[in-house]
Amino acid sequence: MSAVKQLKASARERVGKGAARAVRREGRVPAVIYGLGEAPQPIALDFNETKRLIFSGGFLTTVFEIDVDGSKTRAIPRDFQLDPVKDTPLHVDFLRVTRDATVNVEVPVHFLNQEASPGLKRGGTLNVVRHTVELVVPVDAIPDSIDIDLTGREIGDSIHISAVKLPAGASPVIQDRDFTIATVVAPSKLVAEAAEEAAAGETEEK
Repeated sequence: MSAVKQLKASARERVGKGAARAVRREGRVPAVIYGLGEAPQPIALDFNETKRLIFSGGFLTTVFEIDVDGSKTRAIPRDFQLDPVKDTPLHVDFLRVTRDATVNVEVPVHFLNQEASPGLKRGGTLNVVRHTVELVVPVDAIPDSIDIDLTGREIGDSIHISAVKLPAGASPVIQDRDFTIATVVAPSKLVAEAAEEAAAGETEEK
């Protein structure tokens, strides 16, 4: 579980595109905190710190205690925008949360022990269907990742959400089906050989 992180910010008096551009020229990132029935609070973040947090991973699953000029608010990032050319942060949206809140978050999937999968050792490929899984989870128990052990996995095996151990109190947003997260598929060479054998068998039968 990600620990609550501290984040410094300053209040913004002006809003709008012009005001946001002015904040960026000052070397800061415009952001807003919303939710819990309160008015949106425009803030500005340090550019370098924001960029580091976004690209260090787990940004959208981290709860922050945002210190806005001495007033602290607990919030989780809901979205961020990057410059399409420079890949630098342009804006961040934060959602206010209480300690007992439940939120929807996209949690990354990590695959462990690939070297212990007989199917992968034989040349099979791990076909990842979902790189993230959206969970409903208590805000104080958001996992850093969903870890899937590939030990013993053979070619043809499918890994469904029902086979994944989730943190206490967490459940997948999708409830109407046992969706697939990944499969171990045969290498193209084996698929081609199987097709050739099948074609040869059909020819012999004729």
